[in-house]
Amino acid sequence: MKKSKGKSSEKGKTAPGQQFSLTCIPQLVHHGMIFVPVGYTFLAGMFEMENVKGGSPYGAGTFAGDGSRFPTELELEQAFHQGKYFASIAKKLKGSS
Repeated sequence: MKKSKGKSSEKGKTAPGQQFSLTCIPQLVHHGMIFVPVGYTFLAGMFEMENVKGGSPYGAGTFAGDGSRFPTELELEQAFHQGKYFASIAKKLKGSS
């Protein structure tokens, strides 16, 4: 199938994104996709604890709350990092075919 897949999530008050991550990954793999987690490649940004932030080793994310909160600069940086990381893995997969 030669498809790779990453994921990101948005968390409201009652819908945690990590549970979604853990339930969707087996479905992707079952269909022959290669899951590409961001892991801890975002380095220090993964461990910033001064403010509420989304994201995990599974992928970028944000907390939406009641809808009045928008992604922070750090959350956007993590999403951009995930996109670049994902593209680098996809390029390697394409090159090996």
